[in-house]
Amino acid sequence: MRTLIIEPLTKEAFAPFGDVIETDGSAHFMINNGSTQRFHRLAEVQTAQPDDKAIISIFRAEALEMPLTVRMLERHPQGSQAFVPLLGNPFLVVVAPLGDAPDSELTRAFISNGRQGVNYHRGVWHHPVLTIEKRDDFLVVDRSGSGNNCDEHFFEEDQMLVLDPHF
Repeated sequence: MRTLIIEPLTKEAFAPFGDVIETDGSAHFMINNGSTQRFHRLAEVQTAQPDDKAIISIFRAEALEMPLTVRMLERHPQGSQAFVPLLGNPFLVVVAPLGDAPDSELTRAFISNGRQGVNYHRGVWHHPVLTIEKRDDFLVVDRSGSGNNCDEHFFEEDQMLVLDPHF
């Protein structure tokens, strides 16, 4: 099994998979009579069908035991999916490029700084939310609508990956 190297989450490194949602280095303008900075359009909600709706949810995640064997990745072919940490805790992100199935050799792992969120583009393979804390909350923006919007791919044993965070 290949061990994933955990990279810092940056806009440039994550660009093939989606958007990093953060204020650092992002353009803004003033609103509310100059009392508020608006960091506008940090990510776009992607939907596939005219009747789709962008929805906002909160996910409460439990930490998985580390080191973690990555046996499965999922994708959402009908819409993007964004995760923004609500409690300021770093979290892990495992992603693979678009394709009919994820390529374990091209799978990458990132760690957010706790002030960054991610927006997975439509069809990008990713691991379900990976909190580092025992329990953590995330604001989630994704798509609601008809049709299947979650494909799961289970790796063959020789393609499984190990996520072994040392931070």
